[in-house]
Amino acid sequence: MHSQDVLLIGGRAGSGKSTTGYEVSRLLRAADVAHCLIEGDNLCEAHPAPDGDPHRTAMTEANLAAVWANYAALGYRRLIYTNTVSVLEADLITRAMSGGPVRVIGVMLTATDATVAERLGGRERGSGFEEELHRSTRGARLLEREAGDWVARVRTDSRSVAEIAEEIAAFTGWLKETNPPT
Repeated sequence: MHSQDVLLIGGRAGSGKSTTGYEVSRLLRAADVAHCLIEGDNLCEAHPAPDGDPHRTAMTEANLAAVWANYAALGYRRLIYTNTVSVLEADLITRAMSGGPVRVIGVMLTATDATVAERLGGRERGSGFEEELHRSTRGARLLEREAGDWVARVRTDSRSVAEIAEEIAAFTGWLKETNPPT
C-alpha cells in the first residue's frame, strides 16, 4: 500500500507541462480529489547557483522536501509535480517526499519542433527565444534517450489541454476516489 502518490509531468520546454498540470489540478478539484500542485522550476529559481550545486539539484530537493512536508502535515497525499526532467528525477522526488512509500506515475509530454516553436514564440518575447528553443531541442533528445519505459508518452500537438489532462488524470486513478485532507 502506497501512502503517497506523485504524478510527474515532464517534457521539453513548450510541450505544455505547466498548462497541463494546472488543467489536471482543475479536473481533480472539480471531482473533490485532494491533491497539491508544485511547479518544479520554482524550487530552484535563484542566482547564482549555490557552491557545489551548479545544477541546483540539492536546492531543488531541499525546497521540495520543505514544501511537501507542509502539505503532508495538512494531510495531502497526492502531488502533481511539473518540471522538464521530472521523469528523470523520480528518486530525488521520492526522497523529498519522505514519510512512506510513494507510487510514481510518470508522463512525458511530446510535441513537434514546429509546435514548440509556435508555443515558445508566444511566451518568449524578449531575447531568450532562440536560447529557449535550442534548450528545448536538447531537452527533448535527453528525455527521449533517458526516460524509461515506465514513463507514458503523451502527444500534445493539435490536442486541447482538456483532452490531454483527461488522458493523464486517467493514468492516476485519482478521479475514482476522494480523500480530503484530515
